[in-house]
Amino acid sequence: MKKRNCWEVKKCGRQLGGERVAVDGLCPAGSPNEYDGVNGGQYAGRFCWAIAGTLCRGQPSGTYARKIQDCSHCEFFQQIVKEHGFDFAITQEDAKQWQEKKYSSAHRTSIHRNQFLCQIFVSERKV
Repeated sequence: MKKRNCWEVKKCGRQLGGERVAVDGLCPAGSPNEYDGVNGGQYAGRFCWAIAGTLCRGQPSGTYARKIQDCSHCEFFQQIVKEHGFDFAITQEDAKQWQEKKYSSAHRTSIHRNQFLCQIFVSERKV
């Protein structure tokens, strides 16, 4: 099954060639960038939570540090977790290691960190 990008799931139309680009602007996750291929997506289409300027509830988001908790509640982010388990790039450093194929102990550490982060996001939602 083809892995879908955020714009295919969220249907925002802000990807390169999308029907909403003229109105809402080109999304930084949906246009050529250094994260092409990360988590199996086109451009940053499966890494949107780490990209500043993507839309969240119709509003441009901020930096990774400001948006990751909100993004963790997004059905698309949760879909990525479901598809990959915790073996996916969640930070820009993870993406860099993934692109350089440096999995080793750093990769195993990122999986454990992802498990921890996702548990925090879930527990904060319950509060």
